[in-house]
Amino acid sequence: MSTSEDETSASFGGTAPAARSMELLWGTRPRPRRGRKPGMTLEAIVAAAIEVADAEGLDGLSMRRVADALGVGTMSLYRYVPSKAELHDLMLDSVLGQDSPSELGADGWRAGLERFARGSLEGYRAHPWLLRASLTRGAIGPNQAAALEALLAVLEETGLPGGERMAVVELVAGYVRGAAQREAEALAAQRGSGLSEEQFWTQFAPLLDAHLSPERFPALTRLWRKTELDWVDSFEFGLARVLDGIERLVAAR
Repeated sequence: MSTSEDETSASFGGTAPAARSMELLWGTRPRPRRGRKPGMTLEAIVAAAIEVADAEGLDGLSMRRVADALGVGTMSLYRYVPSKAELHDLMLDSVLGQDSPSELGADGWRAGLERFARGSLEGYRAHPWLLRASLTRGAIGPNQAAALEALLAVLEETGLPGGERMAVVELVAGYVRGAAQREAEALAAQRGSGLSEEQFWTQFAPLLDAHLSPERFPALTRLWRKTELDWVDSFEFGLARVLDGIERLVAAR
């Protein structure tokens, strides 16, 4: 069994041996018959890894860093997790268990998807490293399976066929991921520049204003120089338009 971290990546199952990840995720990995009695738990290791990733990002995550957080030797972790790739799978499923509601259908499919979308956005905000995780392939743990079950169950009332229900899940999840990515990029820019969003636009506005003219950019100039612009919550606006489209599809069916 190799313990080299160089052979793994942050692909969350893309390069990890799926069988080993699935055994760990579903608790079917055989316990060692020999050797010392385990002094830790897999849950404690995963929780420590999530804390490290939340604070330092995936680039700061290593088996040694997790071991230091737990106050143990690095090699002792490999009795529980074969490599960092499997650890990634465990982290992802653990976080999905925290952020994904198990019951979505109390108020109908649209309200259920709204709850899922807002909860997912909060999950990305709490764990920015999730933006580097792939949810389209790799090992699927019990928490990810439960989240997908809840989504498909709430969509059954739409009457859409199975393929379209899966496409709806991908559509909403993809929309949330894109919104979370934009938020993360804005936050990174704010940290890098030391300027808040308001401070940035206060300094940048005069620079752009000098280059705008009604003749060359009529629509942009009218919007830019409007003294009272009614800004909207772009996430909520976009989510409502996505759900409007799904609602029209359901009605057409």
